[in-house]
Amino acid sequence: MARLVIVVEKASDWGVYYPSADVVTAADYLREPVGSDDERTHVINLCRSYKYLGTGYYVSLLAEARGHKVMPSVRTVNDLRRRSLYGLEIEDLNTKLTHFLPAGGRDTTDFGILVYFGQTSQPALQDLARQVFEMFPCPLLRIEFERDRVWQTSAIKPVGLQTLDDAQEDAFAEELDRFSKKLWRKPKARKQFRYDVAMLVDPHEVMPPSNKRAQKAFIAAGKELGIEVDPIGKNDYQRLAEYDGLFIRETTASDNHTYRFAHRAEKEGMVVIDDPTSILRCTNKIFLNDLMVSRKLAVPRTEILYRDDARSLKDVAEKLGYPLVLKIPDGSFSRGVVKVEDEAVLAKATAELFQHSALLLAQEFVYTEFDWRIGVLNGEPLYACKYFMSRGHWQIYNHGAKGPSKTGESETLPIGSAPPDVVKLALKATQAVGNGFYGVDIKRVGDKPVVIEVNDNPSIDAGVEDECLGPELYLSVMREFLRRMELKRQGVSQ
Repeated sequence: MARLVIVVEKASDWGVYYPSADVVTAADYLREPVGSDDERTHVINLCRSYKYLGTGYYVSLLAEARGHKVMPSVRTVNDLRRRSLYGLEIEDLNTKLTHFLPAGGRDTTDFGILVYFGQTSQPALQDLARQVFEMFPCPLLRIEFERDRVWQTSAIKPVGLQTLDDAQEDAFAEELDRFSKKLWRKPKARKQFRYDVAMLVDPHEVMPPSNKRAQKAFIAAGKELGIEVDPIGKNDYQRLAEYDGLFIRETTASDNHTYRFAHRAEKEGMVVIDDPTSILRCTNKIFLNDLMVSRKLAVPRTEILYRDDARSLKDVAEKLGYPLVLKIPDGSFSRGVVKVEDEAVLAKATAELFQHSALLLAQEFVYTEFDWRIGVLNGEPLYACKYFMSRGHWQIYNHGAKGPSKTGESETLPIGSAPPDVVKLALKATQAVGNGFYGVDIKRVGDKPVVIEVNDNPSIDAGVEDECLGPELYLSVMREFLRRMELKRQGVSQ
């Protein structure tokens, strides 16, 4: 792992803490680079101020110039000066603060909390502290609030160590120790890996993008290429900057932690698969449908239904006929997809689905024995699968089955054995989305292939997608990480 360096403005700022060779003064850090060229270095900048062109500002600026990962980054320092960014959209902020303040405090018009590496001593406001830290990654922050009928954030300010009292010094030391255990512990012998990649997984996810055998295969493939692949979870957000890349092997959504991880990693200059743009584009079926149509790519006949437009419901059956398929825009693994046989079912299904989304997708019903899935990595076809419908069901995944959800059979083929027109359509579909890692679902309607979905987080399960390529499938993905990380190190834009 990387070396950790703590930079303080004056030696006395660290006087109350345990001495450490990892702590240097700003003057020493600015005069002489720390670490060797082949050693990755992480810097925690604890200067008293990050004022523009001040000492703290230059510590972060030169850290970035030296290729060190630094907190706060220059971007964060600049963002903290922009009050327009303080308008955090926290719907229940007023309720939280009203409940938090003690009885008799109803006349309070201002209030503040300290945040140490995203943590606060006020449990009721922990979620708020985390959100602020994710937006402004900075070791020590003070969030100030004011009330004018309702509570709102009035300022988010960096705080210097020298301003803390005894209790706050203890809280800071505890969170710093938690943030990086390496500070007061003897470092382990450094493994000989060129790069570190964090693999975001959820061990409790029922239908993850990669099963445990596949996750182990990615780790083994990385090791073969000199990459340490380290499984992390959603509680490891603060560790993200330790890595060179992020590989998301958890079902993505634009409104949960997977997107926050991707966005943060991209801001840190890491190689990210799935990147946040791909997540946004692929996890909304309405966006994808519009994108495919705008590129003149074949898709099933589709209509958009609007919650407040009764006429759109009336017209959809005339345009598409029965049966038809209703979809919520952000469903995954066939969830939020309903087959509609008649007007009564349409009314019931839309009433239920409109509770989750203001817009719904209605598509013509096209039954096929199987869907094609073409895996595409950086614009190149990687694997081809046939996903057969679940037995006695019209979808691959049958969530209505008794007991656990049931999945249809699959058949994996060499990419050269897949129909050329299917592969060609898959490549065109991903070109419209980006240059990441995608799984394109395609049905053949008559003699014409049509795009059903482009998935940003394609399934790679041991025993399924790797049936033809075996270990080479995992090596191909890790080689792409290696290629991109080498380009990053060389300063080449991709």
